[in-house]
Amino acid sequence: MPRSQEVHLVARPDGLPTEKEFELAETDVPDAAEGEVLVENLYMSVDPAMRPRLTVGYELNEPLGGGAVGRIVQSRAPGFDVGDLVTSRFGFREYFVSGPGGLTKVEVIDGLPLTVHLHVLGGTGFTAYGGLLKIAQLKPEDKVFVSTAAGAVGSIAAQIAKIKGCWVVGSTGSAEKARWLAEDVGLDAVIDYKATPIRRALHQAAPEGIDVYFDNVGGDHLDAALACMNTLGRVAVCGMISGYNEPGARTMVRNLANIIYGRITLRGFTAADFFELRGDFVNDMTGWLREGRIQYQETILEGLDAAPRALIGLFEGLNTGKMLVKLRD
Repeated sequence: MPRSQEVHLVARPDGLPTEKEFELAETDVPDAAEGEVLVENLYMSVDPAMRPRLTVGYELNEPLGGGAVGRIVQSRAPGFDVGDLVTSRFGFREYFVSGPGGLTKVEVIDGLPLTVHLHVLGGTGFTAYGGLLKIAQLKPEDKVFVSTAAGAVGSIAAQIAKIKGCWVVGSTGSAEKARWLAEDVGLDAVIDYKATPIRRALHQAAPEGIDVYFDNVGGDHLDAALACMNTLGRVAVCGMISGYNEPGARTMVRNLANIIYGRITLRGFTAADFFELRGDFVNDMTGWLREGRIQYQETILEGLDAAPRALIGLFEGLNTGKMLVKLRD
């Protein structure tokens, strides 16, 4: 029975979360019972979509949940052996017990870190893949705008659009991230929205308009995209990070009438909308990674006690690419 640390939510944040709303607690984790495994987490994922659940969703004084990759240290479940690597939704803790239903085996890919299974080959990559191909109905030669294009989801969405033969403009919030998108990722145009207001910058970058907007931001970015959208354009709404800490900001969109006159499709989605694409995604993304066609970045903080800081940092621009916390080797 190992002693484990886990991160609890102890108070609901009002606006941007602070570290005082989280607590590092200790608990005893039971040994694996019949049909179960005991897993020690190695890395855990930190995602913007966690923020709304801090207000409604996560229970107080209970461990938070999130993606993680770990190693099985005890097994009493057929098909799972000690040493197997698995992904789960049991992040924000060092150890956990689970039945097979909550676990997915992963294999290390030569030349790639284990962590890719938490982003490029994990939920963020799959979200980008299905959001573009199914929800936005991406077509070759589309003009595509991706917000937070240096983030975990946005960077993959932008690159998939390029692989599929589209012209792509991405927005980000720093000159350093903009350079990475332009020089390493190879986007056709990049906007630093902190240097130039997003609506003016998007008009300048895409004078012929855009056909697809992959929205991670909402607010002024969605407003700017609707003002630039071509007839029969498609908006795939993945997230609205601009409003997660300021609920009123979610409604600051003035160009909604463009949906009518431009016959624009605007649709929100989650990965549950395209589970049937999972096999295609794994095959395509594995191939693109091996061919060097997908670039990615990781921001890794050390230790479970860094998890609250990592989550808060998502809303302060701390990360480039995927935000992760390393628990052990």
